[in-house]
Amino acid sequence: MSELEVEAHREPRDSSKKKKKKKKEKRRVSEEEEEKGEEEREEEQVEKEEEKSESVLMRGIFKVGKKSHDVLLTRTRLTWTPIIPESPTGEGSVVEAGVVLLQDVFAVKVKRRRMAGQQSGGAVLGLALFHSRRRGRRLEEDTLHLHNASAEHTHSWYNTLKELLTGFSCRPRYVKVFINPSSHKKEAVHIYRDHVAPLFKMADILTDITVTDRKGHALSVMKECKLDEYDGVVCVGGDGSVAELCHALVLRAQLDADSPENPVRATLPLGIIPAAGSTDVVSCSVHGVRDPVTAALHVVLGHLQQVDMCSFLSNGQLMRFGFSAMFGFGGRSLARAEKKRWMPSSRRREYAVVKTLARLRPEDCQLSFLPAKGSGSGLFGQQDQGEDTELDTESAGESWVTNQGLYLSLSIMSIPCLSPHAPQGLAPNTSLDNGSASLIAVGNASRSEFIKHLKRYSSSSGQFSFPFVETHSVSAVKIRPRSRIGWSEEESEDEGDSKNTPIIQSEGAALPWNIDGELVEIANEVLIRVHPRLITLYGEEVPEAELTVTCSCI
Repeated sequence: MSELEVEAHREPRDSSKKKKKKKKEKRRVSEEEEEKGEEEREEEQVEKEEEKSESVLMRGIFKVGKKSHDVLLTRTRLTWTPIIPESPTGEGSVVEAGVVLLQDVFAVKVKRRRMAGQQSGGAVLGLALFHSRRRGRRLEEDTLHLHNASAEHTHSWYNTLKELLTGFSCRPRYVKVFINPSSHKKEAVHIYRDHVAPLFKMADILTDITVTDRKGHALSVMKECKLDEYDGVVCVGGDGSVAELCHALVLRAQLDADSPENPVRATLPLGIIPAAGSTDVVSCSVHGVRDPVTAALHVVLGHLQQVDMCSFLSNGQLMRFGFSAMFGFGGRSLARAEKKRWMPSSRRREYAVVKTLARLRPEDCQLSFLPAKGSGSGLFGQQDQGEDTELDTESAGESWVTNQGLYLSLSIMSIPCLSPHAPQGLAPNTSLDNGSASLIAVGNASRSEFIKHLKRYSSSSGQFSFPFVETHSVSAVKIRPRSRIGWSEEESEDEGDSKNTPIIQSEGAALPWNIDGELVEIANEVLIRVHPRLITLYGEEVPEAELTVTCSCI
């Protein structure tokens, strides 16, 4: 075949290939154009929604301070700019506009001039907007005064602002309030009356108040009351009151749903007003500070934070719901502190810590845990420190890791447990709603090394950088104490540092646990399971608490 004939055969093939390539290219270009068109349409829709939300609803002139301002109101904010006359030279000065977000405004009132003794009426002076402002971790009440003597103008703005504020559906209108008058320094009633009640009244929040007179009072009320009447529950008290109400809210949800095996979420959010409790770890974990005004403003503004909780079971029976548990040093120090209730809180805590350190002995127990999904064996890369380690796979397909040995302290915490004593938290490697808990297992060590570990909680880090400390992210934990002989807790403290001698426990004897700051004595194995987002608290996730207290006992 001649060269001309070969070329003639190639040309049709090449042209058909080129046509196919062109078609593919056109198809690709058209698909890209369609995708761009969809993206542009989506962007335009978002811009329209933003423009709609930021479109000016009202504009008027008010005096702020002693100067007239141009005030603009949109669906999300209110801004005011000083009205400055033009200078003869034509030079304009830089003017900064003030702004307050409506999400921070909790009340608007009409200001009037009234004579002494006059209860209603009076000349209109303008508006007062009550809002919160942040100062560090704290929320503070602030007021913006807008002066305008026109009654029609003022009422028009008032009605529009009230309508916008009612659009925040998370804000409560009727709450059930529990006050523990015996909390710590017995200041709960005064704290509520002086700091919380005025804010609730300003925000038009109705309240149904119960002053508790005994342990378990709030739980019994919560079991019987009609929860559908309320938008939320508020607790004014210390750690014990908070633990009782959190348990009560979740337990009530289980009773209503008749779901003992699969816990359901509590129906109402809980607001925690700290009342000078011993540590206020739950309040600090959602507020960052021990401040009743900050806590009350979180309630008023409807700041909701879902939080993980744990269930505590023994012998197949539910004991309670809670956030944290300590076994070993934490349980025994609390047991000693409870025997000295006549002491001031800080003195009692320091006495118990020193006394327990003087008689420091490890607990001999079997520790089993179920690693949280996606977590390694240890959050900080430690290997298991127990004497014996094995993998136990149950019929449900859950792989439990089991250690057996001596432990000075075992802590399980589903929240960071921030406090003024530990601003980074007792469990800084967990969060409020990550669906897992932090297991901190402190193995057998000398007293001096254990004290170094405790001291580092008041600093920023380093409490887990010891060879005898292991941490794990877990979804369940089982702790089974073993019966032991050899040393009695009633012996003299002068034995020295016999760190390898475990505490004596007769078969079936109850052991002290610290569950959410409450002393619970349990004789048998304890099963702890984490339940994601089981309760909703008024507050927000905070990285650390204010360091306002230091412990001098160690």
